[in-house]
Amino acid sequence: MKQTLQLRLSQHLALTPQLQQSIRLLQMSTLEFNQEIETFLQQNPLLERAEGEESFRETAEGGEGGHEIVSSDDDRPDTLSGSSEWTFEEASGGQRGDDEDADYQDSQAATSSLKDHLIEQLALTQLSGRDRDLVRFLIEALDDDGYLTQGLDELLALLPEEMLVDEEDLGIALRHVQQFDPPGVGARNMVECLRLQLLGLPADHARELSLAIVTDHLEVLANHDYGRLKRELKCSEAELLEAQRLIRTLNPRPGNRFGVADTRYVIPDVIVAKHRGHWVASLNSEAMPRLRIHRLYADLLKGQRGSGLAGQLQEAKWLIKNVQQRFDTILKVSQAIVDRQRSFFDFGEVAMRPLTLREIADTLQIHESTVSRVTTQKYMSTPRGILELKYFFGSHVATEAGGAASSTAIRALIRQLVAAEDGKNPLSDARLAEILREQGIVVARRTVAKYRDVLNIPAVNLRKSI
Repeated sequence: MKQTLQLRLSQHLALTPQLQQSIRLLQMSTLEFNQEIETFLQQNPLLERAEGEESFRETAEGGEGGHEIVSSDDDRPDTLSGSSEWTFEEASGGQRGDDEDADYQDSQAATSSLKDHLIEQLALTQLSGRDRDLVRFLIEALDDDGYLTQGLDELLALLPEEMLVDEEDLGIALRHVQQFDPPGVGARNMVECLRLQLLGLPADHARELSLAIVTDHLEVLANHDYGRLKRELKCSEAELLEAQRLIRTLNPRPGNRFGVADTRYVIPDVIVAKHRGHWVASLNSEAMPRLRIHRLYADLLKGQRGSGLAGQLQEAKWLIKNVQQRFDTILKVSQAIVDRQRSFFDFGEVAMRPLTLREIADTLQIHESTVSRVTTQKYMSTPRGILELKYFFGSHVATEAGGAASSTAIRALIRQLVAAEDGKNPLSDARLAEILREQGIVVARRTVAKYRDVLNIPAVNLRKSI
């Protein structure tokens, strides 16, 4: 076989380390991004945070001696005053009550567990040492909701025989637990939990009727079969309504207020505010790390070639440039979203328009995957709450005029219609679809049912009131 030399030309995409870093930083959440920056600051001595009202940041093109002045926070428009950490409770408009007792109970629940709360009450009892140990044993067996999910016979098998404990002893200890606060604690099922709470209330006709309902007719009540309840309990509609109201005040999970809440903090990357009649997006300075090249080390490296720190100097420059590029891209995408969702900021969810990643990508002349990275786990602080950028995108439904309506707007309309419905004659999914069709939105009944489930709105038979 004769050997020959051939020349071939081909193209391929090579991701440089700088480009890889840029992509990685862009797709990180704000929390992950800040952790990554801290890692770089610890590993690279040529990189430092810029402190003070006027600080220097290494420019992308400025070389070793080039620096750019970063304006102080006071000069930046539309920055978030005060702390930038928001909880999802604050974003959704949650407020604490003004009642001092409620505040005390909430703070107490936040600082102690259910078991600690019960053991504190146990310490105030006059029980003997043996009975106290049995009550403590049962307290340790409770789940987070305050239920005793194991049978007394199962728990009895866990005790050493030398204690000479029988099931009756455990039953007595359980009754002590069930006398503690919160009412309903120590129950073995929901019926017993609700009964314990009702038995702790003053005796009257409403309490007795409620006891009969939760003991033998709880499933009928859950199905809103009020006619059957009135027949079987031989009560009037007014009496049944009063008992229903009383049952609704009970807590089927008495231990849940003592659970440790999983509070997640969100630092908005962008802040949206209205200026001179226009909605404008601006970067949140609190989410932006202020970085610069360490001037002393940079000056020492001038004129020195082949130094071991030269590579770290270049890495620091890359990082500063990529950080700036990350926030520039976030701002451009955010402003493009705001421009297309002006009606949402003016009128709310019902005015949300359909929007796709492709539309934003085509507008900004960037790749669709870049828009996807920017809008994932990035948040926007708006007058309507803290919202993830992904929130503004969604599927759409056709309208009779040939256009499209956002699924977010349709869900908002469904929520409004259900909130305004007659409780005695609630709207079925078919009727909701008909009303939407009258407003020019063509949507199937099964689509309405899907959106209703997403909104956690019960079915029509479960929304019917007396």
